[in-house]
Amino acid sequence: MSVRGAVVDVAFDGDLPPINTVLLVRWDRPEPLVLEVHAHVGHGTVRAIALQATAGLARTVAVDATGQPLLVPVGDAVLGRLLDVVGAVRDQGPPLPADTPRRGIHNPPPALKDETATSAVFETGIKVIDLLAPLARGGKAAMFGGAGVGKTVLVMELIHAMVEKYQGISVFAGVGERSREGHEMLNDMRDSGVLGRTVLVYGQMNEPPGARWRVPLTALTIAEYFRDDQQRNVLLLMDNVFRFVQAGSELSSLLGRLPSRVGYQPTLATEVAALQERIASVAGAAVTAIQAVYVPADDFTDPAVTAISSHTESSIMLSRDLAAQGFYPAIDPLASSSVLLDPLIVGDAHYRLAERVRETLARFKDLQDIIALLGVEELGTADRLIVTRARRLQRFLSQPFAVTEAFTGTPGRSVRRSDTLAGCSAILDGETDDWAESSLYMIGALDDGRRKEAALAAAETAS
Repeated sequence: MSVRGAVVDVAFDGDLPPINTVLLVRWDRPEPLVLEVHAHVGHGTVRAIALQATAGLARTVAVDATGQPLLVPVGDAVLGRLLDVVGAVRDQGPPLPADTPRRGIHNPPPALKDETATSAVFETGIKVIDLLAPLARGGKAAMFGGAGVGKTVLVMELIHAMVEKYQGISVFAGVGERSREGHEMLNDMRDSGVLGRTVLVYGQMNEPPGARWRVPLTALTIAEYFRDDQQRNVLLLMDNVFRFVQAGSELSSLLGRLPSRVGYQPTLATEVAALQERIASVAGAAVTAIQAVYVPADDFTDPAVTAISSHTESSIMLSRDLAAQGFYPAIDPLASSSVLLDPLIVGDAHYRLAERVRETLARFKDLQDIIALLGVEELGTADRLIVTRARRLQRFLSQPFAVTEAFTGTPGRSVRRSDTLAGCSAILDGETDDWAESSLYMIGALDDGRRKEAALAAAETAS
C-alpha cells in the first residue's frame, strides 16, 4: 500500500475489485476508512480515492473489497437528517433504522425516451428572475457569480420562497461549504419548519477532495430514489458546483494526469456531463435543480463555468458592479438568460415587456460613458428619458430578502409575477418619472413604492 494524500494504492493477491467499488480499510480507528477504486494500475494493484481523511494511515494495513459501489441510505428515513458523503448521520441525532433502504451512488441517467421536457414556469417571487430569467419546473438553473456577490444568499432565499409553494421533497447538497454555513442552513430549516421535507448532504471544505467530488452523487442518489421509487417531485439544491470541479482537479493532479486548459483536469467536460445528465425529470415526477456556481476571478469564460452553463436552461449571472452599487439581488439583467423567456411559454405580453426592459437597460449602459464624461445634461431629450426610467427600473428590480432581515432590519418581500410585470410596465410608461428614485429602492410591488412616495411627499409638506 502507498498513500499520497487522498490517493491510495492497494495490493491484492487475487482478482482485482471492479472500478467504482468500495474498499474498507481496517485501521485503528472506530470507523473503517472508505476508499473507492478508481483504476487498475498493474498486476495485483488498484488505485483508490479516499472519501475520508487518510491522516494516520500506515502501510501493511488490511483492506477488504466489498465488490459493491458506495451504498447510501435513501427514503423517508433520511428526511430531516444531515448526512455526509458515505451516508453517515452527522446531526448528532439517533442512528438511522437498520431496515433503511440503500442505493449505489453510480447510476446511469434516465433513457432519453423516458425523460420529459417541461415548459411550466417555477415562480420564485424574486422580481428580476421571474421577469428576465424564469426558472423551469423540472429544469436546471444555475447562479453564477464571484466571491461575495450573494450566491448562497440567493439560494437560501429561493429555498425560503419555495417552502410554501412547493410541497415536494428538497435535497440540499453542500459541496465544499464552510462548517458555519452548514450549521446556519440546518438551524434555518429547523426554525422554518421545513426540515421534515428536506435532506441535507454535506462534503465540507475541510474534508478531503474525494468527499467533495462524490457528495453531489450521494445527494443525486437520494433525489433519484424519491423520483423513481416514490414518484415524488424533488427540488435539488447544490452549493457550490464549482467546488465539485475543483475537487476533481485536485484529484487529477494527485493521480498524475497532465492538466488541460487553465490547469483543469482533462476529464472536466465528462465529469460535469456525468453529473448534470443525471438531473432529469421522468413521467410523473420532476427534479428541479438550482445550483450556485463560483466564478473564479469573475471570469465568466472560465472552462469550468462554460462547461456547467452548457447544461442549464436558466443562467443567472451575478454582477460585482451591481453589488458595489447596493443593488441586491445583484443579478445582471442583460447577461442572465432563460430558454423559457419565449412568447409561446410566458405569453406575448411578458415577452414584449422583458424585451422593453432589456432595451432600456442596454441603452442606459451604452450611455454611461457619455454621462461620466459630460453629464446627463448633454444628452438629448429621448436619451434623458431613457436614463430616468432605466435608473428607476434598476431600483425597482432590487428586493429585500427574508433571509437577510436579521441583518438589514427590512422585512423580506415576495412578489407575484403579475405584480412585477405591472410595476415594470408602469415605470416604462412614465408613471414614476416624477417620483424620487429612493421610493422604488428595496421594495416589493409598485404599491409599496406608492406608499413610500406618498410618505415622502407628506414629510416635505410638513417641513
